[in-house]
Amino acid sequence: MDNKILLISSGSTFMVNAINKNLTEAGLEVIPTEPKVNMLDKYRKEPNVFLFYLGPFVDEIPDALIYLRDICVENEKILCMIGDATEYDIILKTIPGDLIAEKFERPLDIKKVTERMRELCLFNDELSRRKNILLVDDDPTFLKLVKGWLDEEYKVTIVNSGMQAITYLATNTPDLILLDYEMPVTSGPQVLEMIRSEGRTQGIPVYFLTGKGDKESVMKVVGLKPNGYLLKTMPKSELLQAVRDFFVTSKKI
Repeated sequence: MDNKILLISSGSTFMVNAINKNLTEAGLEVIPTEPKVNMLDKYRKEPNVFLFYLGPFVDEIPDALIYLRDICVENEKILCMIGDATEYDIILKTIPGDLIAEKFERPLDIKKVTERMRELCLFNDELSRRKNILLVDDDPTFLKLVKGWLDEEYKVTIVNSGMQAITYLATNTPDLILLDYEMPVTSGPQVLEMIRSEGRTQGIPVYFLTGKGDKESVMKVVGLKPNGYLLKTMPKSELLQAVRDFFVTSKKI
């Protein structure tokens, strides 16, 4: 089990020390750090589980909150927080609620926090063995729906534009990219061209997602030579089976 936890807090307090002690006694390795950009940058890659102890200082660190949000998205961190309602109101102005895996409120049950953090470390360990899929689409409803389907079997990262996909690929190598064919600003074909033009990314498999199933549209999509395509109208069972079949035939399981 990957048992490392990054404990983020502004200085050491009695409660922070108590949390650290209980996590350590539960067999978890606690790495303490402060909510500062230069400190957080050291942990972009690992550990993958973050526990942020909030305080009245949260409205004084906007840059650190933005940076924390970005590294959690880009590197798929499991982010947990301890705080009160006022602090959460401030946090949610910068960090989306769906990015926070667990919110603990004060007064705190340290035993409950410790048990939950162990569970999340176990979950992260299992998740790390799953295949990684990058899902790219400008439709937030479609993104949420398909991510929910794929999450059952895969580790899924979502981005809502072509340029966000390119930014993600600068530091990550997914096992499969599901790429919307029609997107504003930077279209699917343009993203595919950029992926294929870079040595580090040119070998990543790409499936186009298209909403048009007529022969002419399909031929146009296939003509760009992706690894395959999926219709956005596919029901859940068919889409999941198509992804499973890809990993089987490509010997990536």
